[in-house]
Amino acid sequence: MMTDPIADMLTRIRNAQKARKTVVHIPHSKMKKAVADILLREGYVKSADIEEMKPASILVLGLKYEGKEPIIQSIVRESKPGHRKYRKAEELPRVLNDYGIAIISTSQGLMTNKDARQKGIGGEIICSIY
Repeated sequence: MMTDPIADMLTRIRNAQKARKTVVHIPHSKMKKAVADILLREGYVKSADIEEMKPASILVLGLKYEGKEPIIQSIVRESKPGHRKYRKAEELPRVLNDYGIAIISTSQGLMTNKDARQKGIGGEIICSIY
């Protein structure tokens, strides 16, 4: 039984990059697709596609590398099921002095820390990436 599907997604990405895989297969959900779309928009992954399969859909992420080094140097789950981290807009973290991003779950959906700070809304810090 999986208690934290987002942590499982991040771990699959981390492990696939250490094994130098070009794609990683993740069980699909709306939340994971939203996280993958942010990673795609910010340039951390090549592609984020959904494969419709029976009995469940699969999210397929194409991983990016710069030479032999993965683009994602660090991907860390911040808010855990046993310890949620909520922050106001002005208290949102600056990941690697704003070179990295944090994914925030807000009342207006998932967005990066920079977008949330610009809109003046806070929320739950899902993960940080650089």
